[in-house]
Amino acid sequence: MPVYCAGLQESKGVFGLGENDMILLVRYGEIHLKGLNRPHFESLQRQAIKRALAEFPDAKVEKGYGRFYVTGISDGELPRAVEAITKVFGLHSLSPAEETEKDMDSINEMLIRMVKDYMAGKGLAKATFKVQAKRADKRFPLSSMQLAATLGGNILEAVEGLSVDVHHPDFTVYVEVREKCYGYIDVIPCAGGMPQRSNGRAMLLLSGGIDSPVAGYMIAKRGVELNAVHYHSFPYTSEAAKQKVIDLAKIVSEYSGRIRLNVVSFTDIQMQIYEKCPHEMLVIIMRRFMMRIAQRLAENCGAQAIVTGESIGQVASQTMESIYVTNSVVSMPVFRPLIGMDKIDIIDIANKINTYETSILPYEDCCTVFVPKHPTTRPKLERIVEAESVLDIEALVAQAVETAEYIRID
Repeated sequence: MPVYCAGLQESKGVFGLGENDMILLVRYGEIHLKGLNRPHFESLQRQAIKRALAEFPDAKVEKGYGRFYVTGISDGELPRAVEAITKVFGLHSLSPAEETEKDMDSINEMLIRMVKDYMAGKGLAKATFKVQAKRADKRFPLSSMQLAATLGGNILEAVEGLSVDVHHPDFTVYVEVREKCYGYIDVIPCAGGMPQRSNGRAMLLLSGGIDSPVAGYMIAKRGVELNAVHYHSFPYTSEAAKQKVIDLAKIVSEYSGRIRLNVVSFTDIQMQIYEKCPHEMLVIIMRRFMMRIAQRLAENCGAQAIVTGESIGQVASQTMESIYVTNSVVSMPVFRPLIGMDKIDIIDIANKINTYETSILPYEDCCTVFVPKHPTTRPKLERIVEAESVLDIEALVAQAVETAEYIRID
């Protein structure tokens, strides 16, 4: 967290505000582009911020023009509140800010104090700076450029050790004239994307590996509400493996919001495939069952798509031919956000969202238990259909869906 924010962990804040006067200026992203539907997206965005701040009972989220204003966060709560908001999809950035009236004396006093506290907090005797102003309220008498120049001159005169560098300053002082005047220094990036639950619902195939949690994160970033299904092969896979998936779902839910996790008992299906079908086709036939079950669960909960963590060519079941054969058993769209990504790229995102260390815990999932020595990489659809025709597919799928365990992840 930037120094300007980190300093707020101390009992005395750097803004000179009261215990509950902290303001977070929160900016949203793509919903700026929405037309008549923009109020609907703004309402969803406000609700998502409020959910993220549920642990702060005094927090209030108010809508301004192009901004949300969060108040009721004390100095000691600020780092945790900032971390929570940065995970909310649909937001571009936020800034801990001070608010004052729209007159030059008040603005000057606010910014000079802010700069002095910033330099003291970082131990700077000398520094370069610039002022960047935005006049959203066009009734204010000075233009944005005039306001920046005037305030910059006043700060330069009042604070020792400062010089101006408009190209590569050590720090930038921001001022926005809106409903009131807001001053800040830090601009903290947020998650981006679209607001939670703004773009339908999908069923995520969630394993205990690295890829599927990242796929869930990426599709949720576009405003898609997640349900998930995990295939558990007890006693061949342990309760620890199941708990690992629950833990991964909890991490993803910090970004996506609530997830309904369906844990499907997959042992009987795997045993029947193992006993009755050619071993080189085991993985493909298992994947086809997973897709059938996922679609049935998706239909039951009103989801419109399936999401997987597949990447072309990563393993035998993810060749172009294998994906084609797997897809043929479902009629709803299948989204694969990682399809063209290298493993290193996926790991980078997993580290960013804190799923990686959980994903690499050494607990086997159902896909690794019955893997044949030489799985087919170029399956033919007609041969796979013939091979699985010895199974009572509908009965196996129906039983798996009916006996699925439901776990709500908040």
